[in-house]
Amino acid sequence: MLAILSITFPIYVAMALGWGAVRRGVFKPADMPVLGGYVLNIALPALLFKAVATRDVHEVLDLTYMVVFMAGALATIAIAYAVFTASGVSPTRRAVGVMGTTCPNSGFIGYPVMLLAFPEIAGQVLALNMLVENFVIIPICLALMEAAKGGEVRLLAKLRNILLGVVKRPMVLALGAGLVVSLIGIEMPAPVLRLFDMLAASASALALFVIGGSLVGVPLRGNWVVSVQVALGKLILHPVMVALALMAAVALGLPPLAPELAAAVVISAAVPMFAIYALFAQELGHEGMASIAQILATTGAFFTLTVVLLILL
Repeated sequence: MLAILSITFPIYVAMALGWGAVRRGVFKPADMPVLGGYVLNIALPALLFKAVATRDVHEVLDLTYMVVFMAGALATIAIAYAVFTASGVSPTRRAVGVMGTTCPNSGFIGYPVMLLAFPEIAGQVLALNMLVENFVIIPICLALMEAAKGGEVRLLAKLRNILLGVVKRPMVLALGAGLVVSLIGIEMPAPVLRLFDMLAASASALALFVIGGSLVGVPLRGNWVVSVQVALGKLILHPVMVALALMAAVALGLPPLAPELAAAVVISAAVPMFAIYALFAQELGHEGMASIAQILATTGAFFTLTVVLLILL
């Protein structure tokens, strides 16, 4: 148990420091998006580039991992959609709910967890997660949100814009550049590697600090029933579906995952939803519901993630 707490304790203390710093006025709430922008656009892309560029591409792109992670997410999307529909939830609220149950915070929370639990593969896991999330999970969820607004022609145009937006993201560009360097076999000089190491080292603690600080002052008016369902779906349903997908992959004869990667794919699904969830929900007028779900999931993950780590480690 002490070994598990050595993983979860520093993560939540770093979040608490962020919350306390904003709460006490050391930082303003408006500072958090700026710091988060540095993590998303500088630190994590540097981390992803180095993780991919300094390895053989076949060591990075694990097909079984991506299939398991994607299948678990698709199953979660289908079940969440069915449950919210059966509950009589409105189409817009349902779309926001599905996104909350399925889009994990791999960069701001998942990577710090992996860095403490599996430091040797933390960068690889982040790269694999980012590929599946940016090209499969997030586009599907955004398409559902656009469909909830109505208008088929508009939806098709939006889908094109979604895919173009994915390709332009710094983390995706860094992944692509890293793959090119790996395929060509370019060996980067030591000073350049040290630069990327320095930038990547700033990602973990600052990401957690931003998550904590971003929780200060969020709106807490919304549909609490749906918010609780979203939080439970993210913390319980999603990792269970990924675990079942992992078992199915073994039964179907896919190449087995190394024990650390098998644990990592389930843990990746057990983290709360991504940091900009409420911003997406704001487009449909449900930012209050999304904020409540995010707070519930972020705080509740201390317990559920501890249980998952106890089971898998």
